[in-house]
Amino acid sequence: MQRLLVLYPPPADPDHFRDYYLSHHLPLVEDWPGVLAWRYSFDVATTTGEAAYFAVFEADFADAAAMAAARESPHGRRLTADVANYATGGVIVIHYPVPDGAS
Repeated sequence: MQRLLVLYPPPADPDHFRDYYLSHHLPLVEDWPGVLAWRYSFDVATTTGEAAYFAVFEADFADAAAMAAARESPHGRRLTADVANYATGGVIVIHYPVPDGAS
């Protein structure tokens, strides 16, 4: 399995981020071909100090090829383009394999 992890630093307008993310961006994710599972949270915390991120998103794909195909699809490009509409603090996107038996 391949996991896509999106980290969102604090935006200029947290209320706009939440509203737009919930009402516009996540509905696009629901229809994203190739995604096996996805999850998000606004409750990002650290064990000490202030959290560097406002929100986090994870999506799981069968493998790296399936993730690449999903990201390069017209739907994936639309999702990527939509990020500028709410993530004024920027975005960090990473991905990695998740070994069998881990979730």
